[in-house]
Amino acid sequence: MAVLLRRAAALLVVAAVCADGASTFYSSDPNLGSARVVFQTNFGDIEFGFFPHVAPKTVEHIFKLVRLGCYITNHFFRVDKGFVAQVADVMSGRTAPMNEEQKKEAEKTIVGEFSSVKHVRGILSMGRHSDPDSAGSSFSILLGNSPHLDGQYAVFGRVTKGDDTLTKLERLPTRREGIFVMPIERINILSTYYYDIDLESCEAEKSILRRRLSESASEVERWRRKCFA
Repeated sequence: MAVLLRRAAALLVVAAVCADGASTFYSSDPNLGSARVVFQTNFGDIEFGFFPHVAPKTVEHIFKLVRLGCYITNHFFRVDKGFVAQVADVMSGRTAPMNEEQKKEAEKTIVGEFSSVKHVRGILSMGRHSDPDSAGSSFSILLGNSPHLDGQYAVFGRVTKGDDTLTKLERLPTRREGIFVMPIERINILSTYYYDIDLESCEAEKSILRRRLSESASEVERWRRKCFA
C-alpha cells in the first residue's frame, strides 16, 4: 500500500507541472518563451523561439505574421558568413500573392524595442531603416558575434534548433551587391509552422499520467480484493 501511495504522490507532481505550464526545456535561457516557429527551407529547417519580455510588441507582430502564413514563399535575401542571414520583407520577398489580412499586418512598422541582449550567433534581430521605429517584417539571424549592433537593433528571439542549416547557408556561393552579400541560389522558405513546447510536453505527460493512473487503479483493485476476500 505504501508503494501505491508513493506512486500516487509522484503522479500528482506530474499533474501539477502540467497544470501550471512549467517546463525545463528552456530554463537555460530565461528570456525564451514557450512558442516555437519552424522555417522549412530548401536547405533544412530552422527553429526559433521568442523573447516576449524583451521585445513584446516585436514578438506579437512577427508571431502574427507567422500565424497568417506571411513568410511562406519568402526567402533569405542576404547571407554574410559570420555576420547575418537576413529574411526579406514579406511585402516584396514572397513569390505568392498576399491576401488583405496579410497585407494589413505586413504593412505595419514596430517601435524600436532596443535592449541589453547581446548580438551573438543564433540571435534574431529586426531589420530597419535609419528611423529606429521603421522595423517591419525583415529580420536577421546572427551568424556570429556582432557587438556593434547591440542596442541599435531590436533583439526578439533566438534559434533553438537548426544551427547545421545555418552552416549550410554560410557555405553557399554568394555575390556582393553594394553593402549586401547575397546568395546566388534562392534560399526559399517553403513552409512554416509553430507550436508550444509547454503544451506539447504536457500532452505527453498527460498520456503517461493516464496510463499510470490506470495501472495504479488496477493495483488498488487487486489489493482490495486480496484484503477483503
